[in-house]
Amino acid sequence: MPGMTEQITDMARRRGRVSSADLAEIGASRTTLAYLAKKGVLRRIARGVYVPADQISENETLQAASLAVPNGVICLLSALQFHEITTQMPMETWIAVERNQAIPKSRDFSLRIVRLGKIYFECGIEARRLQGSTVRVYCPAKTVVDCFKFRNKIGLDIAREALKDSLSQGKTTLDEIHQYAKICRMLSVMRPYLEMV
Repeated sequence: MPGMTEQITDMARRRGRVSSADLAEIGASRTTLAYLAKKGVLRRIARGVYVPADQISENETLQAASLAVPNGVICLLSALQFHEITTQMPMETWIAVERNQAIPKSRDFSLRIVRLGKIYFECGIEARRLQGSTVRVYCPAKTVVDCFKFRNKIGLDIAREALKDSLSQGKTTLDEIHQYAKICRMLSVMRPYLEMV
């Protein structure tokens, strides 16, 4: 078992994570991951996905949410946090899914699901690599527009702060925000705030 343990931990370190599907490459049993987690060698971050026990990623919750909801996109407060536009730390991971899409239940962490129509869901998605996983997150401009779209859920103050901070930090431009506001049909709502910045 020590040789197998070293192979698995080496694989986890190289790739940033290891899943039960990866074990087929080295001929290990799927139960080995749970065993190594119990021994403190690995740590489970999502169902069937493990990382080395000493590896802590600042965006680990976003990575786990992306693995739990592979068709989802990190949005709103979680996207603001990812892009470092806000100082707030959301208690839940906000993730958008296309309307009428099934959502797997997660017991490992708290998800806040936002359902969007096809056009609104598909625009502004960026794919980022984090610890061996691809995380889909909305770009800063789309995130700001979504904050205004869902101002009743997150608060108008947060939306205004996101607009101001994203522009002052150079994370986006007025033209980009205007473009996504037009696509998401939020231009009339956002116009007074856009004129003030």
